[in-house]
Amino acid sequence: MHSFCLFSILFAVTVTATQCASKEQPMTHFRFYMHDDFTGYTGTKPTAIRVVTMPKLSINDTSPRTFGDVAVLNNLLTKGPSHESEHLGRAQGFSVRVADGGLVNALSLHLVFEHGTFAGSSIFIQGRIPLNEPIRESVLVGGTGQFRFARGYLISENYDYNLVTGGVVEVNVYVM
Repeated sequence: MHSFCLFSILFAVTVTATQCASKEQPMTHFRFYMHDDFTGYTGTKPTAIRVVTMPKLSINDTSPRTFGDVAVLNNLLTKGPSHESEHLGRAQGFSVRVADGGLVNALSLHLVFEHGTFAGSSIFIQGRIPLNEPIRESVLVGGTGQFRFARGYLISENYDYNLVTGGVVEVNVYVM
């Protein structure tokens, strides 16, 4: 009798686990633009500020960014690439330059939706961002509000960007 009960319980758990694992979760895609403004080029105050500036490791280093620099971000997210496009929210977080020349960032970023369908919700992103790569991928770790228990990934690429002033980055988020 005990063997039958144990078998029944294990069978029920296996069936339930298989059903949960086999359910297709819908993938949602967002495209928006992040305005990473180090100098106030948009006519407003900067939205990304270097709070730790490390000394250059070599006199030949001409990069505007250096290994060990830390920047804090409060970047505008818009529907289109123009700063005047519909505002969706903010990209808030920080990055640490983790490679010589400051061309690779370790990024910790909250995409906070302030307007529209997802107002009050956020998505949390972590990633290694090699700035010299045309396309970068980061992991979507989770979220709040309508994105609670979310998972997925983010693809970013420069729309109009340079290392001195910042610029516009196209962001594509794929979330389940």
